[in-house]
Amino acid sequence: MSIADLRNGLATNLATISGLRTSIDIPDNPSPPIAIIALETVSYDEAFQRGMTIYRFTITLLASRASERRAQAKLDEYTSDEGASSVKSAIESDKTLGGSAYDVRVTEMSNYGTVSLGEVMYLAADYAVTVYAD
Repeated sequence: MSIADLRNGLATNLATISGLRTSIDIPDNPSPPIAIIALETVSYDEAFQRGMTIYRFTITLLASRASERRAQAKLDEYTSDEGASSVKSAIESDKTLGGSAYDVRVTEMSNYGTVSLGEVMYLAADYAVTVYAD
C-alpha cells in the first residue's frame, strides 16, 4: 500500500458519480465539476507493532463556476449524504479502496462557498476523508 494507491482508490470511488472528473494532483486549469484529492495529515503507529496508519485527505469539489444559475443546486447534490451524486456515498462505496485500506470514512463537509482560482470564481466545498490503512 502506498499513498498513491490510496489517492487512486479515492479517485476510482469518486468516478462512480456520473460526469464528475477527479484529480490526484492540483490542476493548473480545472474543468468543473472536478474533485481534487489532497493529503492533509498522516498519523503513524496507531496500533501495536506499527499496525495502522491514519491518513486524512481533503477532497475539494469544484461544482461549477459560481455565476452559473444551477451552481448551488449542483453542489447541494454532491453534498447530500445519499443519492447518485453523493460524494460521501461514492467515497464509501468501496471501504477498502481496492484493497489498499481497512476502512474509509467521510467525516465532514466544510468551506461551502466560493473559491477563486486564477481569475475565475467557483462554487466549491471541502470534504474531510479519513483512511485507515497499514
